[in-house]
Amino acid sequence: MLIGGYTPLSLSDFPGRPAAIIFTQGCNLRCPFCHNPSLLPARVSKGLDAGLVLDRLAATRNRISAVVLSGGEPTIQADILQFLGKLRELDFKIKLDTNGTRPGIIRAAVENGLVDFIAMDVKAPWDRYAQLCGVTIDVGSIRESVDVVGRCSIPHMFRTTVVPALLDASDVDRIRAMLPDDQCLNVQRFRPEHALDPALRGVPAPADFPPG
Repeated sequence: MLIGGYTPLSLSDFPGRPAAIIFTQGCNLRCPFCHNPSLLPARVSKGLDAGLVLDRLAATRNRISAVVLSGGEPTIQADILQFLGKLRELDFKIKLDTNGTRPGIIRAAVENGLVDFIAMDVKAPWDRYAQLCGVTIDVGSIRESVDVVGRCSIPHMFRTTVVPALLDASDVDRIRAMLPDDQCLNVQRFRPEHALDPALRGVPAPADFPPG
């Protein structure tokens, strides 16, 4: 398990629960608006030892009740399901943040009771997905993940980061139409300061779109 960062306490990343955040190292996308570009490479000179992170979590069990697994992209980690199992053994509620590129992993995590909340990013309308992801993308996998997450019985959300230079209100409407009929879309404000594409770092944050 490659871990690139750890936040011991967040009051906003797991709805209704104080949580720690584990940031996995490595991502299979290169979204130009990514605000965690240091987590994109699959290797780093200094990562965090997974065992030590688990020990630290165990020691803080009286202060937090949940763990958020974010990234990077957690589902590309070879031992992600085993790691989720270890978090479960510590009796934490678990939230998974994912880009939806590995629907089989998401399905396995749900079916094996390894997650309690899923937040899935939906980057763009289907015909613009590669542009917003920065790589060639299997849109079929994203569609499958939308179906898996949308139909699962655990709490979940779909979310889109709106970058003014890349998406407009009509794109957001198209993304909403891609989701199952009973699902809402959470529209996230773009954070330009550390965007992967330097050209986007001076782009102002957009006016709020109506909530999903």
